[in-house]
Amino acid sequence: MLFPLEDKRIILGVSGSVACYKALDLASCLTQEKALVDVILTASAMQFVKPLGFRSLTHRDVVTDMFDLSSEFAVEHVSLAERADIIVVAPATANVIAKIALGLSDDHLTGTILASQAPIIVAPAMDAHMYTNPVTQQNLEILRERRVTILGPAEGRLASGLVGAGRLVETHQLVGKIKYVLGQDGDFKGRRVIVSAGGTSESIDPVREITNRSSGKMGYALAEAARDRGAETVLVTASKQLVDPVDVEIVRVQTSSEMHEAIQKNVSNETDALIMAAAVSDYKPKTVSANKVKKGKAGWEISLESTIDILETIEMNAGVKVGFAAESTSIIQNALSKVRQKKLDLIVANDISSPQSGFGSDTNKVWIIDRGEKVEELPVLPKYEVANRILDRTAQLFKE
Repeated sequence: MLFPLEDKRIILGVSGSVACYKALDLASCLTQEKALVDVILTASAMQFVKPLGFRSLTHRDVVTDMFDLSSEFAVEHVSLAERADIIVVAPATANVIAKIALGLSDDHLTGTILASQAPIIVAPAMDAHMYTNPVTQQNLEILRERRVTILGPAEGRLASGLVGAGRLVETHQLVGKIKYVLGQDGDFKGRRVIVSAGGTSESIDPVREITNRSSGKMGYALAEAARDRGAETVLVTASKQLVDPVDVEIVRVQTSSEMHEAIQKNVSNETDALIMAAAVSDYKPKTVSANKVKKGKAGWEISLESTIDILETIEMNAGVKVGFAAESTSIIQNALSKVRQKKLDLIVANDISSPQSGFGSDTNKVWIIDRGEKVEELPVLPKYEVANRILDRTAQLFKE
């Protein structure tokens, strides 16, 4: 399985906020992503959480004391800073933000930050009035000017009882931001990629619609993979269930015509790749009832008409055009006919009748076919890994 954070050295700095418990979840998720997570706890953080919890999750020593002679970082604390690929301070209190802005180094966290050349992400968490205080805002602006990434805070109910900005952002947002920052120099740097996802739906009346079983997971995996490789990514999505990827531009649509319009609007001469992973409705009702159709004993016949073929009609002066073929029979033959008909650079075919590659699954079994009609069969893989295989082939076409 592919892990974009594998062997990345991440310093997780935890300062004294009631949101410290979320840092345990972040440490766990980063470790599951195969990252090497070195946790630094400030003295105030240890009033909320203990080193043992982080050590149990990361399987690595936790730094708590700048002058602990038993620590491998005690004599030369700059060694931790020099090895870091990225530093993440989550939660970041108003106090630690002020110290970073002023360049203070009175503990292991601030000392490490001052000694490091690695990119820094700061995720504030504090009382709403502390966050909106002009001093805190000025300190955050100083950090932004120094190219420190500020993530959050989120709004909601705070420990003080106030409702406002001050909550630590969710773990998936932090993980996504880390991938985004570390992927900025990837092989898709400077590329613009548009991805479509989800199953579109067509209204019959105000409460009923025609749709399909597509979850959108493949499209979302493609958008995340493109982001992780440095691309400016636009996700045109009809999915309603999935969590939005961080640092991906989201365009929400419902119908096939809305998706067509959104794709057409976003495709330009600067578009390097259009990847149509969405399951677009092939048919729509000829007429839509303005009112709910009441149930009756007689049957209900609905007349359908074809929707527009987005891939066939979208014009691209340059860039790579990638389609998907979700098939249940004659998979390769049907995919080949689409390559010819729609003048595609690549098409990705999958067997939707298989539980390993059907709608809603976390894995996919695909065949990638190029415009020369060469067929590459992939084994069953997680969708994120399938996405990267597709992007590998797309990157090859960039060179051509």
